[in-house]
Amino acid sequence: MELTKFEKVCEILDKYEKDPGNLIAILGGVQEEYSYLPEDVITFVATALGVTPGHVYGVATFYAHFTLEPKGKYVIKVCDGTACHVRKSGDVIKTFESELGLTETRKTSEDMLFTLEVVACIGACGLAPVITINEDVYAAMTIEKTKELVAEYKRREAEGQ
Repeated sequence: MELTKFEKVCEILDKYEKDPGNLIAILGGVQEEYSYLPEDVITFVATALGVTPGHVYGVATFYAHFTLEPKGKYVIKVCDGTACHVRKSGDVIKTFESELGLTETRKTSEDMLFTLEVVACIGACGLAPVITINEDVYAAMTIEKTKELVAEYKRREAEGQ
C-alpha cells in the first residue's frame, strides 16, 4: 500500500521526534522525498511542530539548499563565475535554454526532467566553463558539447536508464 503525502511527512516528523529544534533536518527529509517543499506540506509541518507557517517558510527560504518549486530529475548547474563567464558560460546557458525550452523565468522543463540553475561558482575554475548535472561534472563546455549532452540525457531517459 502506497503512503499518502502526509503519511510520508508524518514518518519524517516522527523520525525527528516532532521537535521544532530539528526543523532543518525535517525540511531536508521532506525535500529529499519530494524534491522540493510543497506549500501544503510547510503548513502541515508547522501545525505538527506547533510553530507558525511563517516560521517554517522563513527557514525554508533562508537556506539556499531548500526550494519551494519542483525541480526536474536532472538539475543542471551552470557556473557563471568570472573564469566561466570569460570562457563563454553565457553561450552554454543560452544553449541549455534553447534545447530544453527554458527561459530566464521558466527554469524547469515541462516534462519535469531538467532544471537549469545558474550559480556563482562551482569551485572548478580550471575546468571553465564547467557544469554539473546532479553529481556529475562536465568541463570545458561549448555550445556543441551542451547540445550533445542534452541529447545524451534525453536518449538515456527514452531508453529508461
